Amino acid sequence: MTNAHEPAIWAGCMHHFNCGFLVGEWFSAVDADEITLAAVHRSGPAVTPECEEIWAYDIENFPEAKEMDLLEAARWGELYEEVGDDAWPAFCSWVASGSYVEGGDQMPSVSDFRERYRGTWEDWNAYVWGYIVDIDLHHDWPEDAVRFFDFERYAAEMAHDFTVEPAPGRCVYVFSDN
Repeated sequence: MTNAHEPAIWAGCMHHFNCGFLVGEWFSAVDADEITLAAVHRSGPAVTPECEEIWAYDIENFPEAKEMDLLEAARWGELYEEVGDDAWPAFCSWVASGSYVEGGDQMPSVSDFRERYRGTWEDWNAYVWGYIVDIDLHHDWPEDAVRFFDFERYAAEMAHDFTVEPAPGRCVYVFSDN
């Protein structure tokens, strides 16, 4: 794995796990559907006839901590490749927030993520102020109206249509809810 945020799985032999032995390796989720029993056993005991299934017992850089089969891990790997390493943390945060949109495959929709993601901001107020400037909200307003504009109330009203999640560096990710 060469990317900082690439999702990884610890894939293990179910037979050995059920017998009380941890036999497995770390792999990229991108290649999870290609993991073989031989690869899982490369630093452990040899594959036996009882070794039939592989399971992802541990994961890193996924939106939620859970065990999964290799096909589900591979689907997450495909999403990672589609989203890209730079946007992956924001994508995971969007999914973990519960405000994400599922696609037809019952996985989070990358196109909806791209449509709804508003970026990483210092805080919610920084996003709102950037939005006000971008749309030139005060254009053609009388000076008194600009002076008495209630920014806090405007920001509070806007918040009803957004999801704001913590991001690295004391920042936030902002997502539109519609």
